[in-house]
Amino acid sequence: MPDRLYFTDSDEANALIAADPMALLVGFALDQQVSVQKAFAGPLVLRERLGSLDAATLASSELEPVFRAKPAIHRFPGSMAGRVHDLAVHVCDRYDCDAARVWRDASDADVLRANLTALPGFGEMKVEALGSVLAKRFGIEAAHDLVPSHPTLGDVDSPEALERYQAAKRARKAERSAARAHSS
Repeated sequence: MPDRLYFTDSDEANALIAADPMALLVGFALDQQVSVQKAFAGPLVLRERLGSLDAATLASSELEPVFRAKPAIHRFPGSMAGRVHDLAVHVCDRYDCDAARVWRDASDADVLRANLTALPGFGEMKVEALGSVLAKRFGIEAAHDLVPSHPTLGDVDSPEALERYQAAKRARKAERSAARAHSS
């Protein structure tokens, strides 16, 4: 179990997402159309504003005002507040409010993939990225078959590795964009 993940510029946020499974899931839920740093700093801001990050609290709270308070937790505070609420409700309904059970209860890669895919807002790319983090940073055996061949956040083990990961991701996006423009 790592003592921190190096996804933000905040040591406290990095420690939180490594120690708290719900924080990790919330960070992945927020990792859309914002930087990795902004997404994974969100759980700490949410906990500071709400007083707790446990699934039961998130599921029973009106999150939109918390997300909209300045500075907003996400670029799209309304939709992301709804997504985090839905995620928390799902964790409470399916896993008795224990986020770690999403992977702890998975007997193999197929069950883990199904558990992750069922999370609100988790498509194939997030499943692969979270699977990679679970396999490479947390040693979750069932996650090893979910790790894609391309670099993911699971490869990030330092601030420098995060910079390299983001540079490579920007380069891949530019290549895809150029290829689409060329084919048009």
